[in-house]
Amino acid sequence: MKLPIIRAQAIEILKSQNPEEFDLIHYLMSEAVMKEVALKMGEDPEYFGMLGLLHDVDWTLTKSDVKTHLTKAPEILKEAGFDEEFIQIVLSHGYGFKELPELKDKVRTKKIEWALAASETLTGLIYAYALMRGKKVSDMEVKGLKKKFKDKAFAAGCDREIIKEIEKAGLTIDELFGCAIEGVKKIKDEIGLE
Repeated sequence: MKLPIIRAQAIEILKSQNPEEFDLIHYLMSEAVMKEVALKMGEDPEYFGMLGLLHDVDWTLTKSDVKTHLTKAPEILKEAGFDEEFIQIVLSHGYGFKELPELKDKVRTKKIEWALAASETLTGLIYAYALMRGKKVSDMEVKGLKKKFKDKAFAAGCDREIIKEIEKAGLTIDELFGCAIEGVKKIKDEIGLE
């Protein structure tokens, strides 16, 4: 699982599209969560991290017309030297979304796909919870995050069913939450949390 570019180059690709600050925070959080999930699963944290960082590589270019999301990603990733496997894993986080015509009928089938979908989806819940706690993530606990997860009205746009897919990858919800909190703590200064 060799990566064709280093993290700094991946960040450059993302920044060259002038993403909004919140989008960049989402990419960095997804990377951080995926790295911790990889360690927990005995996988390569650099590879998992790169998937998290670049999973929405075309979002800035497509968000004004959501149905085109993930249609430009293959070309961008291919140009950067990524192989077909990496590109397919990136696309898999869009499987099942009715807004994405080419992906709506596909289903995730691999541990790495479930891990990516669950991890990147969970970032919205964690970020919202941190903001509610005065931007504090340093003392966040699994128990508190789980309570917010169960409260469907909290961060309502965050799809709990996708987060639960982590269980298909062999981790419990609690383990995912633990990984996520740990990962986000490590980058809190970078993303404006405490």
